[in-house]
Amino acid sequence: MNNTRTTPRSKHIDRHIGTRLRELRAINGLSQKQLARELGVSFQQVQKYEQGTNRISASRLWEISEVMDVAPGTFFDGLFAELD
Repeated sequence: MNNTRTTPRSKHIDRHIGTRLRELRAINGLSQKQLARELGVSFQQVQKYEQGTNRISASRLWEISEVMDVAPGTFFDGLFAELD
């Protein structure tokens, strides 16, 4: 049984975090391959994160924030205004 509930709101949040990931990756001058290598995942997984297709777990978000040298909350910047 799958207990994961996907709602339009949660999909919006996943896409927002993915967009922020793509922006921050570009600011840091990292390719998807470089970020994937740092995280120990495939570049296709990074693509899925950026598209919001695959959710980023809290622990993975923490790892990404360390690679990007930003606070984990940075990925949520601007989200709350969009949800209102």
